[in-house]
Amino acid sequence: MIKHLKTGQSAQNKASNNAQVRATVEGILADIEARGDAAVRAYSQKFDKWSPENFRLSPSEIDACIAELTPQQLADIRFAQAQIRRFAQIQKSSMHDVEIETLPGVVLGHRNIPMNSVGCYIPGGKYPLIASAHMSVLTAKVAGVKRVIACAPPFDGRPSPAIVAAMALAGADEIYCLGGVQAVAAMALGTESMPGVDMIVGPGNAYVAEAKRQLFGRVGIDLFAGPTETLVICDDTVDAELVAVDLMGQAEHGPTSPAYCITTSPAIAAELPAAIERVLARLDTAAVAGAAWRDHGELILCDSDEEALQEAQRLCSEHVQVMTKDPDWYLARMTNYGALFLGHRTNVSYGDKVIGTNHTLPTMGAGRYTGGLWVGKFIKTHTYQRVLTDEASVLIGEYCSRLCAMEQLSGHKEQADIRVRRLAATA
Repeated sequence: MIKHLKTGQSAQNKASNNAQVRATVEGILADIEARGDAAVRAYSQKFDKWSPENFRLSPSEIDACIAELTPQQLADIRFAQAQIRRFAQIQKSSMHDVEIETLPGVVLGHRNIPMNSVGCYIPGGKYPLIASAHMSVLTAKVAGVKRVIACAPPFDGRPSPAIVAAMALAGADEIYCLGGVQAVAAMALGTESMPGVDMIVGPGNAYVAEAKRQLFGRVGIDLFAGPTETLVICDDTVDAELVAVDLMGQAEHGPTSPAYCITTSPAIAAELPAAIERVLARLDTAAVAGAAWRDHGELILCDSDEEALQEAQRLCSEHVQVMTKDPDWYLARMTNYGALFLGHRTNVSYGDKVIGTNHTLPTMGAGRYTGGLWVGKFIKTHTYQRVLTDEASVLIGEYCSRLCAMEQLSGHKEQADIRVRRLAATA
């Protein structure tokens, strides 16, 4: 039997909050589209108290940021980027152009073409999330994107040296100290000082996520994103403290970040609430993580792995950490998630920061129909066709003509018929 020992915020409350965010973002986007740079500057001043002469950083400003980091900090950034670059390159190598003669004289194919321009949003107002620069900028450059611009908000009243360094080392072509909806809108819509891009990627708060949602269609986006979600599936092969650390380690992203525990261990179910309080006592981010657990945390006790799997599939969490005696059992059976972290030796933080997989992942159930950001998201697969002989054109044309007649599309039919009439004599 599945027992829900703790539940999170109701769907009604979530819907009410979303409506307020939606209306706010809609107004900002309309204003920026109408007034361009002037509106961007006004919102930057309003929300971030930031209005420099130029939002785009000069080469000397970038170099100054890099110079603020210690050799160890730069080495750590380079190490993380090396892991992410290597896995992205391996992923890219799995993608191939194809061309095949499907019938005598009929050639079909596709080409994998990188996008021309991408805008990467790197969150940084609350925490300087340098890893998001690796995940977006670097992956886009591995894909072959010609122009990659990167935006991050000011941190402590100025460009974050660590974020700027990560952007630059990842290969960003343009770097802007600009945050929030105004950054996403400027990149997507274009302004007098910032030509628009073809796609926006990267995580952000609820307002950034809503801006991407409203702009989708005018530009591409990586995926619809909400607050960070984490799920730990565990049995009695681990202890409550480890589970608590892994839950609170992601809940600190924000007070609306859901943290779920599904366990087949009655002992962990009983001990986890107290273990979470002990872990929070040693975290600087306890106020945020504690609020997330209080308002959005869930604790579910199951009798079997099959029940645990059922609940995990329903939740479809962004991150799923499996700490059971046989994590591969879940790997073989789970289909709804963002990314899996298998066994007690790994954790979500490894994936977020350094191990090599991409940390921009689907939330709010989107793992049912999409995976996360990867090199392939920056590459468009375009088909083409070529007919080499009159005989092949007549053959395909005769079939096409009859099929168009069934659909009552006379113009389509005539496209086929004119070729049959002209080429049949020579075929």
